Amino acid sequence: MSLNLEMEKHGYSRSPDHLLIGLVLLLTGIGLVTLYSSSYAFAGRFFGNSLHFISRQIVLAAFGMALFFFLARINLEFMRGLIKPLVIGTVILCLLTFVPGIGVMKNGATRWIRLGSSTYQPSELVKLALPFYLAHIFDKKSDRFDSFTAGVLPPTMVTILFFALIYFQNNFSTAFFILLNALMIFFMAGIRLRYFFGAAFIFLPLSVFFVLTAEHRLRRFISFLRPEWEPLGAGYQVRASLLTVSSGGFWGKGIGQGTRKIASVPEIHSDFIFASFAEETGFIGIFVIFIVFGLFAFAAYRSAFKCPDTFKQLLGFGLATMILSQILLNIAVVVGTLPTTGIPLPFFSAGGSSLATTLAMCGLLVNCSREAEHVKQL
Repeated sequence: MSLNLEMEKHGYSRSPDHLLIGLVLLLTGIGLVTLYSSSYAFAGRFFGNSLHFISRQIVLAAFGMALFFFLARINLEFMRGLIKPLVIGTVILCLLTFVPGIGVMKNGATRWIRLGSSTYQPSELVKLALPFYLAHIFDKKSDRFDSFTAGVLPPTMVTILFFALIYFQNNFSTAFFILLNALMIFFMAGIRLRYFFGAAFIFLPLSVFFVLTAEHRLRRFISFLRPEWEPLGAGYQVRASLLTVSSGGFWGKGIGQGTRKIASVPEIHSDFIFASFAEETGFIGIFVIFIVFGLFAFAAYRSAFKCPDTFKQLLGFGLATMILSQILLNIAVVVGTLPTTGIPLPFFSAGGSSLATTLAMCGLLVNCSREAEHVKQL
């Protein structure tokens, strides 16, 4: 009895959003099946083990599920007290990518740190830590938004810090993505529009500068505008992806029966995994997975907006938007409507850092749904 009273005191009930939980489990399962189907040929050819990617992903999925259920039950007010060490720890992990012997360089980028025989990408943790910090600070300073130095400058500086750390890892697409998501939280918090105009005036020219001063970014952008410009170079992956998506037809070729994943699309098990899913499940599979994503969006935002206080509303909104904008951005790249970004597809793409972080974020969303359910019962 006392435990129930304590839970009610902190705004919890025993009835989370079961639709949200079911969708998270469903998407994780579909993602694992899709990853195995898209990766076994590549893994067998280059690693001598067709289970190379899926075995690692299953281990990280188990770890992510542990985080999911733990964060779905933890007291969010207790978590709120850990925001400062969470932000500081995330900054330290991002800085470690630049330390020789700890940071790992791949394809000219230092986005990972070495953890024994594995690696971890700290920018994934930023996707959780920054929305948590912004929700906390905007709730705390909600009466000081008219003052730039007191209400707007602190969260702006922390956002810029994370942007800079990720940008100098040679990961502009992720840095830009996190910045846009942060600005959406700024907007939802009620920050005055004049600050957004000021930010646009500063950052848009900087974005052009960042693209023009990096050859690989410029080549990607030109290939997006003119796919025929470099069909065997920067434009090859997207062109191959479009052919793979269209080859699925209406019904698809069947799970595990796709052929273009074998050599047509480089690294198809990673950022372009949606192309493999589309080839094997066809239009009907794409239609169904979009319904699942839509239901996930509905459940996630419902959990956020039904929360009774600003902190939990902004936290739920920020986490839901972070996950869903990744989904939309990744699919947009795969079908050629946006330049290549390197943003993974949540629940699907190979990479334990992304999957574990996504499941942790989903756990916090379920936690918010407990709060919403409690208010509904009252």
